[in-house]
Amino acid sequence: MIALVFLFLFPFASVLASPNINCPKCGTMDVPYPLSTSENCGNPNYKVYCNSYNLEFLSSVGFYYKILSINPSTSRLVISPPFIQKDSCQSSDLSLGGLKIDENSPFNISSQNTVMLFNCSENILESPLNCSSTSPCRKFEESSREGRNCKNTLCCSYLKDASMTSHRIRVRVTGCTAYTSFVDFKAEASISAWRYGIELQWIPPN
Repeated sequence: MIALVFLFLFPFASVLASPNINCPKCGTMDVPYPLSTSENCGNPNYKVYCNSYNLEFLSSVGFYYKILSINPSTSRLVISPPFIQKDSCQSSDLSLGGLKIDENSPFNISSQNTVMLFNCSENILESPLNCSSTSPCRKFEESSREGRNCKNTLCCSYLKDASMTSHRIRVRVTGCTAYTSFVDFKAEASISAWRYGIELQWIPPN
């Protein structure tokens, strides 16, 4: 009788009390809570996508970025920057203005990214950009196959911090047409040791 009264008064109790559920793996990658690939797992506010065995993050302007790693203990994930198109020095998301994250979502770009911009016009030369001949983007141009697509263009680098918007990495025809990024960057290390990617962080759910 008590059980019947409980169900009558609290018909949704079993739903509200259900445990946090991790989503199934996407290919070989775990999808830890709160990330969600369907309405049946995770938290729907932390939506990611499993496409052809690749786990992907969708920007607010409709571009998919492959997720390279996830660290649920620090509430961070790393996505792959778009590729730089051969012979044009243009990022594959140039037509969409680069990476843009919905400011109302729980995600933002962390302060651990060193962003490198390529094929820039001189009107963007301003602090905190490093556009000098010793900027690490010069090393990237000289030492990587993708960087050679932008060789002899004006390039700049900056550390993503509080002085920059935390929801966007912008590219445009009248500014810089291509970009890449490295996490926890150490300029003195060899380029093979640079950690390629854009680190995002999320605000944990209540």
